[in-house]
Amino acid sequence: MQDTICGYGKPRIGIFGSHSAEELAVSAKAFGFETVLICEKGREKLYTKYSKKLFDYVIILDSFKDILNPEIQDRLNELNVLFIPNRSFSVYVGYDNIENKFRVPIYGNRYILRAEDRAAGNNQYDLLIKAGIRTPKYYKKPEDIDNLAIIKIQQKHNPLERAFFYAKDCKDYKTQSEKLIKQDIIDERELKTARIEEFIIAPRFNANFQSYSLETLGTIDFAGFEDRIQTNLMGLLNLPAKDQLKIDIPVKNEEIGHYGMTMRESKKILVYEAAEKFREVCKKEYPPGIIGLFSLQGAIPEGENGLEFVVFDVSPRIPGCPCVGPTSPEMRRLSFIHNRKIESPIDLIMWEIEEAERTGQLEKIIT
Repeated sequence: MQDTICGYGKPRIGIFGSHSAEELAVSAKAFGFETVLICEKGREKLYTKYSKKLFDYVIILDSFKDILNPEIQDRLNELNVLFIPNRSFSVYVGYDNIENKFRVPIYGNRYILRAEDRAAGNNQYDLLIKAGIRTPKYYKKPEDIDNLAIIKIQQKHNPLERAFFYAKDCKDYKTQSEKLIKQDIIDERELKTARIEEFIIAPRFNANFQSYSLETLGTIDFAGFEDRIQTNLMGLLNLPAKDQLKIDIPVKNEEIGHYGMTMRESKKILVYEAAEKFREVCKKEYPPGIIGLFSLQGAIPEGENGLEFVVFDVSPRIPGCPCVGPTSPEMRRLSFIHNRKIESPIDLIMWEIEEAERTGQLEKIIT
């Protein structure tokens, strides 16, 4: 990939037509890069009709996985594509294929994408523990549950989303899981690899960071906080408790949107420290480390020594939260720090690509 990128002229930004495609395209165009959209047939209307000026080249595939076809990859290389991975890319193309068959330069570390898979070796939880970052208590088996737990499991019919449920003990776990199996929401086989962990009763904060490969730009920048709007959970929470008890439907934590947040300034140092630790452990476990945007998703409960940042999820790629740009005060701060206009977290990615191209160092920011 280093040899390939060195043979490029000015790179074009490759964008997977899902998850964060519009957000990526806006930043790419703002920095003067042409864009190449790769989209699955039937999903292209949002991009080709309503946002067509954002995309200079459009490649429509019968299936997202067809991006692996040799002729498609040849076309991407001919267009000097520097590809930006998102969650949809990981899910629909697959980690093995991304690591071994996708021969297009990827901005960032293609190998660390696998760490998001909870069942993989050396996954996000292993990295958090090695980094010394506080995580929720982990229950190896349902019989160990001694407090309110959240069970994270893949949805049966939607590979992009997870189905969460809650249990206070083993009996409750069996009741809830059997109910979801009968409702065809989860698969019994997936329960064997489901994550069972303590439910942290505290406000949630998703902290979004940019990690640089080019030392001239620094180490990390903090881009801002957000949290997720989930269906049908948010609808249920809008009801009074007495009315919630009248409804007997499975709770879904499927992401449908985001909203921006801020944190008390004196406690922001907690998330900076966690991000620095995570960045360092990634260098050791997944060299060359994490490059680009990542998110530490956690909560701020009261611990033995005061408030602490407990991380229960990591997004080792673009988080896909377009609310951060317009709602985060960090954008203005970063503009002053870097002496250039920063309006979106993805602008930080484009800035590094721009600087790498200008200084002849594109091979340092890709794998």
